[in-house]
Amino acid sequence: MLDVDPWTLLTIVAMGAVTVLTRGFFFISNQPWSLPRWAQRGLQYAPIAALSAVVIPEVVMSHGGLVQTWQDARLYAALAGAAWFYWQRGVLGTIVAGMAVYLPLHIGLGW
Repeated sequence: MLDVDPWTLLTIVAMGAVTVLTRGFFFISNQPWSLPRWAQRGLQYAPIAALSAVVIPEVVMSHGGLVQTWQDARLYAALAGAAWFYWQRGVLGTIVAGMAVYLPLHIGLGW
């Protein structure tokens, strides 16, 4: 049998109860529930904001600082991907265009 500290067990049970309560909160009410219009509008921008928060620092930073040279394959790959998306509006093509620029520059030239 596992030797579990009572406080650890209590914490796990309490966290489970809070999770079930918060996720089941919307099923408790009999009335339909909807977000206010301002919240719905704000949530439209959440995916692009989250993606930007992840992608932009990866492209413009290296080892905790801004990229110091133009010989960085990520910059050109991001520009190629953005150009493809502007032209065709396709996600798969954007990835392919970016990688088609990134791989030769990174592997071939060592950027």
